Amino acid sequence: MEERQELEALEELLQTKQYTRLRQYLSEMNDADIATFMDELEEEEMLKVFRILPKDLAADVFSYLEVDNQQMIITSMTDKEAAHIINNLMADDAVDLLEEMPANVVKRLLKNATPEVRRDINQLLRYPEDSAGSIMTVEYVDLKESLTVNQAIERIRKVGVDSETINICYVLDAQRKLLGTVALRYLLLSDGDEIIGDIMHENVIAIQTLTDQEEVARQFKKYDFTAMPVVDNEYKLVGIITVDDIVDIIEEETTEDMEKMAAIVPSDKPYMRTGAWETYKKRIPWLLLLMLLSTFTGAILASFEEALSVYAALLAFIPVLMNTGGNAGGQASVTVIRGLSLGEITYRDVPGIIWKEIRVSLICGLTLAVAAFAKIMWIDGLGLMVASVVSLTLVVTVILAMQVGCLLPVLAKRLGFDPAVMANPFITSIVDALSLVVYFKIAAGILGL
Repeated sequence: MEERQELEALEELLQTKQYTRLRQYLSEMNDADIATFMDELEEEEMLKVFRILPKDLAADVFSYLEVDNQQMIITSMTDKEAAHIINNLMADDAVDLLEEMPANVVKRLLKNATPEVRRDINQLLRYPEDSAGSIMTVEYVDLKESLTVNQAIERIRKVGVDSETINICYVLDAQRKLLGTVALRYLLLSDGDEIIGDIMHENVIAIQTLTDQEEVARQFKKYDFTAMPVVDNEYKLVGIITVDDIVDIIEEETTEDMEKMAAIVPSDKPYMRTGAWETYKKRIPWLLLLMLLSTFTGAILASFEEALSVYAALLAFIPVLMNTGGNAGGQASVTVIRGLSLGEITYRDVPGIIWKEIRVSLICGLTLAVAAFAKIMWIDGLGLMVASVVSLTLVVTVILAMQVGCLLPVLAKRLGFDPAVMANPFITSIVDALSLVVYFKIAAGILGL
């Protein structure tokens, strides 16, 4: 409620053209809150607010704006104004901006950037997408091991203002190899004449530049760090990754997994900024594949058409069996996919997974079979033979479905695919066909069809 009232107050100041008061009000707000306010404005009003902001504050707010609004603001600026923005962004934020911009805008921004900024941006752009090198920032505080604590604090005062974080400083040798780290609080609590090499923490946990960003997120969770150094093959420090970047990674990876589990080709754009044609192209490949897989189900039904005409009561339970099998397989797959993404499950765990799912599926299958048997006998009144066929099929279907659901994601991971691809839609199509084959084979054995 308070946030909404604050936004309404800002809008009133803007509408009544009280720009001096608006500037003062905005100067006291958090950068992210200002960006939230601006993202809700029309383009003309957004540009007014952006030009009202003090230059240094404008650069900070810019990194929080939606990409479309960033592009609109940049294209409306003079070269001098654009240069101020790009030169005052953190290198990783600048790279994120350039990756979303048209080529002509990128060329213009790089042209007006300082040589140092251009060097940092080009360094980050050469790393593979979604690698640690592509998401790191090169703004950090580095110290020499020969410095005293007083000299180190003085260096932090000089370079810290342009660094992503000063809580952790990185100790390097002459070849820029990472020797250790030292926390700012230890510097403040240590005697001014102590040598950095004597008080630094030498057991440093670092990330390689080519490490996948999902693995980076797992490392942050495991060690509970707020920042981690990124090193090359020679253990030279090339950048750092901070926890705010990890929050973005987790959101991105979770969204990607959800889209894959729904049989959609992942998109890097928000839903409302993705056009109908682009959305169609993301969805249609999997829909076509799943439709083709479903034709096998139709072929199985057609092959047992004569049996169904003789015992029509069997037809009523096909949806129950298919849905139950699909749900069981889906439950198993989601559990295993989650375990794979968190690094809790590896290929070596396959025997344990199979044994666990056999026990779970057997108990679940028997419970469902008893419930179905009771319903068919005493509510539907279809007799012992039909009840036996459906109940036995349920047990076998659930066992097969859970085995398929738990094994396919592990197999996909082993073959180098994203296990999220092997989620509900794909597994359901396979289990549907299996459940029908089992159903009619059991029916043929018990009913003599």
